[in-house]
Amino acid sequence: MDNNFFKNIEKKTGVNMNDVFELANSLQNANFKDEQTVRGVIRRVSKMANKPVNKEMEDKIVESIVKDGKQLDFGQISKMINKK
Repeated sequence: MDNNFFKNIEKKTGVNMNDVFELANSLQNANFKDEQTVRGVIRRVSKMANKPVNKEMEDKIVESIVKDGKQLDFGQISKMINKK
């Protein structure tokens, strides 16, 4: 990919692309049936996006992924985080 492409994404989102790539690499072999793993991912994404996630919302996301057996979908997590 073009480096300018990533720079534009960084400018628009405020998220460092190196952090995104690190997160993606760490998720490749992650066990998303493990509640602690999922909570760690949620907290990491929340911190990267500078979007605090309260305990209630974290619990809903964890339940959606771990207990309900849903796929980890960053779009869905983003929608849940951005709901007020």
